[in-house]
Amino acid sequence: MTTAHAPGKVILFGEHAVVYGRPAIAAPVTEIQARATVEPAPPGQGARIVAMDVGQQFLVREEAQENPLARIAQLTLRRVGQAPDPDLTITITSDVPIARGMGSGAAVSTAIVRALAAHFEHWLPSREISDLVYQAEVLYHGTPSGIDNTVIAFEKPVFFVKDEGWEFFWVGSPLLLAIADTGIQSSTRKVVSDLRRRYEADPDHYRLLFDRVGEIVARARAAIERGEVARLGQLMNRNHRLLQAMDVSCPELDRLVGAAREGGALGAKLCGAGRGGNMIALVTAETRGRVDMMLRLAGAADVIVTEIR
Repeated sequence: MTTAHAPGKVILFGEHAVVYGRPAIAAPVTEIQARATVEPAPPGQGARIVAMDVGQQFLVREEAQENPLARIAQLTLRRVGQAPDPDLTITITSDVPIARGMGSGAAVSTAIVRALAAHFEHWLPSREISDLVYQAEVLYHGTPSGIDNTVIAFEKPVFFVKDEGWEFFWVGSPLLLAIADTGIQSSTRKVVSDLRRRYEADPDHYRLLFDRVGEIVARARAAIERGEVARLGQLMNRNHRLLQAMDVSCPELDRLVGAAREGGALGAKLCGAGRGGNMIALVTAETRGRVDMMLRLAGAADVIVTEIR
């Protein structure tokens, strides 16, 4: 039996605009993890995936064209020289919230790749794991930016530009983030496709919004590297206003963002696709308790506090 893990993630700055070539910043959230366990199965079974959290199980060979989990298992088995259909069971569990903008699909896929590679004693570098997971992300999201698979596979904060690459960068002072869940599932594929239709109907307007987000991301990176947390909070607030202008927020997210700021957060914004899912707030050791309380009073289904280093 072989087990592997992968964390969730948050986008600190730049969601949506990153799909259109502007930069984004993302970081892993190690407090939540996806897990994949691989063990031998009876002869003739083939490769089977058991997804415990959603009560599903299926054979990889039957689902690989449509199901992202079967696809990533098939791709990995080919990569480690075990295709087409070895007899094994892949059991998946995860506490990364589904459809909440925290990279649940990429986390599970990364855990599957790591577990299969380890089971067959095959080492894969993080870059190759990320590239494999991206192929499954296409089934989840249609036109993914690539940021989820990158930050989760490498488990480090990254500065990312679609089709140009990514780089690690220095975090000048640890960042304390409160991540609050609206309790509303959100389809990244649908939100991204809806925004694309609006962009195609009025490209000049949305290019301006995306450019402004890109400028904020560049300034946010500089603030993170210098440890300027107060400045970073202001940039979060500005990024959220631009996401509202893109019509990807919702009343529940806006209410949590307002509650976090009222509780003393340095800044707050939605995180991920929007229209539900999570928001993030930049807090300090002194304000984290009050912000947590205010978020829960405002209806947050859950609050996680994580430190970015």
